[in-house]
Amino acid sequence: MRAATLVETPRLWLRQVRAADQPHFAAINADPAVMEWFPRPLSTLESDQFVERILGHWRTEGFGLWALEVKRTGAFIGFTGLSRPAFQAHFTPAVEVGWRLARSAWGCGYASEAGRASLAVGFGELGLEEIVSFTSRLNRRSEAVMRRLGMVHHPADDFQHPNLPPDHLLSNHVLYRISREHWLALEAGAGAREPGTDHTIPPD
Repeated sequence: MRAATLVETPRLWLRQVRAADQPHFAAINADPAVMEWFPRPLSTLESDQFVERILGHWRTEGFGLWALEVKRTGAFIGFTGLSRPAFQAHFTPAVEVGWRLARSAWGCGYASEAGRASLAVGFGELGLEEIVSFTSRLNRRSEAVMRRLGMVHHPADDFQHPNLPPDHLLSNHVLYRISREHWLALEAGAGAREPGTDHTIPPD
C-alpha cells in the first residue's frame, strides 16, 4: 500500500519531495540552531544525499517524508513524515514519525499539525498498528511535540543511539509510541468536542 504524495492540513501542504528542493533542505540542514540536537550540521553534499535517501525510501516503502509548504505563502518550511529507522534497536523494525523545520517556522504549531497528519496517513492509509518517535533526551522541544500528538513515553524504552558513541552528549534517546487503538480513541474524542474549536494546532 502506498501513502498519498499530497496531504492537506488547515495551513499546510505535505507534498512529494523534489530534487529542486535540495537548496531548501541544504539551508535548513546547515543551520546550527536547527541541528542542535544532531551530531552536527550537514554539508550541502550530505544534505543532497539525504534528499536522495528520502526519494529512495518512497520508491522502496511506498511512504516517506513530505516537504512542508505553507498554503498561504507557498513557503518551504521543512519536512515531516514517516520512515523506517535504518539502525537496529530493541524497538525495530518500526515506523517513525519525524519532522525538521526551519527556524523561521518555529513557534507556529506547524510540527504538531504536520505530525498529526502523518499519523493519520500511517494509521489510516497504511494500516500501521504502531508508530514511534525518538530524539535526544536533551531535545525538550521535539519531545513536547510527541506529547502533543498523544504519544506515550515509557522510561524503560529509552535507549542509546547505536550510531553514536556511548559517551556522546546526544547518545541517550527517549522513545515515544502511539498505537492505532490509542490514536483512534484520541481522534474520536477530538471529534466530540465543541464544533469550531481548533484542537489541531497546539503551539510548538
